[in-house]
Amino acid sequence: MRDSLFYRQPEFEIVPMTTEHCRAVAGLHAQRFPRAWGDGEFVSLLLQPNTFGFAAWQTNTLIFKAPLSGFVLAREVAGEAEILTIAVSDKVARFGLGWRLMQAALREAKARGGESMFLEVDDGNQAALGLYRKLGFEKAGERPAYYADENGRRSSALVMRRDLR
Repeated sequence: MRDSLFYRQPEFEIVPMTTEHCRAVAGLHAQRFPRAWGDGEFVSLLLQPNTFGFAAWQTNTLIFKAPLSGFVLAREVAGEAEILTIAVSDKVARFGLGWRLMQAALREAKARGGESMFLEVDDGNQAALGLYRKLGFEKAGERPAYYADENGRRSSALVMRRDLR
């Protein structure tokens, strides 16, 4: 058993993503994805009126300016929403931050008039698949050999969908 004096479960503050967050978002994206997006790509997406996101920082830490813990970026157009990308730092994985970020995105998409939400996920990413299934997403399609890792191995992208009504 861990001594509660020295171990506390992380607590997070989740805020709407702004262009000022994009450098940190791009840095975390680069840690989590082999084909990372640059901060300019995140800025460009956020400047589109139909795109929105949330960024999260751990609040109960001794570090004065804690690094970005996670983010989600999405968009809603004509009743359909899409998760563009989501990432959570390895340091805080398995503490429910991905769930909370997805819940924020689902609420915002619905508030913007979204009737359904889509996302794509690597069929080998079991942690993400488990999260999305718990959130009510179901497989809607598949893109064979869509992703390539740094060694050239290919994996399929599963297209998943959830009703927002």
